[in-house]
Amino acid sequence: MDHNRADGHATDSASRGGPAGAPADQATVRRSNLALVLRHVSANGPCSRSAVAVATGLNKATVTSLVNELQARGLVREMGPQHAGSVGRPGVALALDGSRAGALGVEVNVDYTAAIATDLAGRVLIDRRIGFDAMGSGPERSLDELARMVETTVADLDRLGVTPAGITVAVPGLVDTTTGTVVVAPNLGWRGVPVAERLSHIARDIPIAVDNDANLAALAEYTSGVAAGTPDLVCLTGEVGVGGGVISGGRLLGGADGFAGEIGHVMIDPSGERCRCGRVGCWETKVGLAALVRMATPNRPYGTGPQVVRDPEERLAEIEQRRAGGDPRAEAAVAEVGRWLGIGAALLINLFNPRVIVLGGYFARLADPLIPAAQRELARTGMSDAVERCRFAASDLGFGAASRGAAGVVVERALSDPTSISIRTSPAVGVIEGTPTVCSPRSS
Repeated sequence: MDHNRADGHATDSASRGGPAGAPADQATVRRSNLALVLRHVSANGPCSRSAVAVATGLNKATVTSLVNELQARGLVREMGPQHAGSVGRPGVALALDGSRAGALGVEVNVDYTAAIATDLAGRVLIDRRIGFDAMGSGPERSLDELARMVETTVADLDRLGVTPAGITVAVPGLVDTTTGTVVVAPNLGWRGVPVAERLSHIARDIPIAVDNDANLAALAEYTSGVAAGTPDLVCLTGEVGVGGGVISGGRLLGGADGFAGEIGHVMIDPSGERCRCGRVGCWETKVGLAALVRMATPNRPYGTGPQVVRDPEERLAEIEQRRAGGDPRAEAAVAEVGRWLGIGAALLINLFNPRVIVLGGYFARLADPLIPAAQRELARTGMSDAVERCRFAASDLGFGAASRGAAGVVVERALSDPTSISIRTSPAVGVIEGTPTVCSPRSS
């Protein structure tokens, strides 16, 4: 466990009363200080070593040693002199690099697999989605398809000279994140599927994590979406089913077992349709993409054989064409989804008091007709004060939000522990891998 002062700066073993020079404490202190410097450069770069020292409370010699190691790990680079208008020699500006280390987020959903790879500065290197009938294929075939996606993307990164620092897999279901096992994914028909273990043979040296797709989408929206930085938001993923990720006070709300946010399976209509989870009247039976398709094109719903269009974008394109052509059935279907979206949103506002409800997936694509319908129902059923302080926003991350959030988890892990990225160049003086130098903040 990292030990930090209340102001965020790492402390040395002596100040905690532990044995001076204990190797474990030295490693912990240096790891914490590396993360402290890297995060500052990431958030405030380009900046000089002197500016880093002032902002972090570390002395200049310590900062120099830490920067040398971060450069050796390919995480920080020099950008030349920084002229700040002060007298004297200009400092050398530092910036986040991370171009040689990658983060891979992959997703398996009902009708596609997807991958987004970024470098550690968040620059997207690879973005792909392939239509695939995971609902009708079972876990083995689906994981084979996902493994091919991972292998192909890792190979592409290798050709770019980028080594993945980790892989996070997004799945629409309840996930035991400690073991990387999907406990249950109703729309996929999965139960007790060890995803991380199954993929480990193709990525032996790469850490693999698994998480719920809506949680990962919410993290992406919070860090880089239309409501980035909003400390209280709910992200709704409009897929065949509906997932929800809740950011409360700037943190993802996980619950006791990490299962919080399964709002698609909240019963909203006791006399409604049977859900794939086995219960009746779940919210996703009213607003999921499968529900919209069933109402708009009843002759071609999900799961009816070879005529099914696999990619959700194609489903939406057909419905949009029908609406544009004046098809009353398609128009009525969108209005009905909007109405139930507003009814469910009222529950979310009453429960979580968010400032923004971000509509992702297909909700974002049909936001123009959906939001007014949802807003009208929300005004009718919600608590007025809370409703007035909350707004809908259409995501601009599309169906890639979960994959982007998954890659972001890998980036966050690297920023929190820079030592997870291997040293590729000869370390500078004061940086000896395996024998870390203790670097403590200067006295305040």
